[in-house]
Amino acid sequence: MISYGKQTIGDDDIDAVVSVLRSDYLTQGPAVTAFEEALADFCGASYAVAVSNGTAALHAAYVAAGIGPGDEIITSPMTFAATGNAALFQGATPIFVDIDPATGNIDPSKIEAAITPRTKAIVPIDYTGRPVDYDAIRAIADRHGLLVIADGCHALGATYNEKMVGSIADMTAFSFHPVKSITTGEGGAVLTNDRHVYKTMKQFATHGITSTDLQSESPGGWYHEMQLLGNNYRLSDIHAALGRSQLGKLNEFIAKRRDIAARYHDAFASVTEIETPMADDSLYQSAWHLYVIRLAGAAEGKRAEVFAALRAKNMWVQVHYIPVYYHPYYRSLGYQKGHCPVAEKWYESILSLPIYPTLQPDEQAYVIETIKECVGHQST
Repeated sequence: MISYGKQTIGDDDIDAVVSVLRSDYLTQGPAVTAFEEALADFCGASYAVAVSNGTAALHAAYVAAGIGPGDEIITSPMTFAATGNAALFQGATPIFVDIDPATGNIDPSKIEAAITPRTKAIVPIDYTGRPVDYDAIRAIADRHGLLVIADGCHALGATYNEKMVGSIADMTAFSFHPVKSITTGEGGAVLTNDRHVYKTMKQFATHGITSTDLQSESPGGWYHEMQLLGNNYRLSDIHAALGRSQLGKLNEFIAKRRDIAARYHDAFASVTEIETPMADDSLYQSAWHLYVIRLAGAAEGKRAEVFAALRAKNMWVQVHYIPVYYHPYYRSLGYQKGHCPVAEKWYESILSLPIYPTLQPDEQAYVIETIKECVGHQST
């Protein structure tokens, strides 16, 4: 079976984990700090807070932003449910804005109309690993006094205008699920240049407890205080050691993903039934977490049949994503279909193809030929 994505684990990664297993610290030890510092350094950010998963990263960012009951965030429906869910955890409301039909990213030209006095942050998603138009979004945020909290869970290793994703927004959330740019098994992080935000997220991720910056005089070295309502979102040293080892290979991983994407571009250039994603250019350099095609021409409207045919041929393609507000829980909150027509049309035609660093040329050749067979014919 050829999956749309999977982890790339080497002996050096295994050795790094074993080293922690043989150490004195399995959690709350030095491996976490080392990973955070290496991640911040790689992305050109001042601070990183490692947490248990990407959802925890988003939640921590929203808490640090002061998002709470009655507030709104502006985001895209073309994302995993966690982007909106983390706002709901805080009693806030996700406001979904339609996408750019060329990229699948939020359309900056539609953001301003969605801003209200309750808006607290713009939360763009770097869909598939392609960065959003950060300059346009920052300009809107600055005009209205809003934060930019980037959902960069697809985009570790991507660049916008030669700046690393993770260093551009006020906060950037990453995920280290096995199909992402690097993996810690499960894990996530938030990057920021704001020290106060950093300290708030660090405290929130460990029950809201601190042993520094105390509000009362300490009676002894054992003393600590719970100063805010937090969660146990800690990342263990075991996970952090794997992440730091993986981070050392990130540039290699991204280069391989870009090579695979380039071969897909070339292979499907003359297939009228397939629209390929936007290629990289001098401004946008994707991390290529996903390679999402859109079915067109004679294959338009036949996604279900193509999906089933590919799965039958041992290609575990996927669809990223069902618009968030289609889910029954969101419908129960009053969200309705028809709100973002471009995203809805996009959803009806998309398929995610296999892309990961260890995808072999002969496997990709099989994917390409099978795709062509299943979508119809190759145009000449």
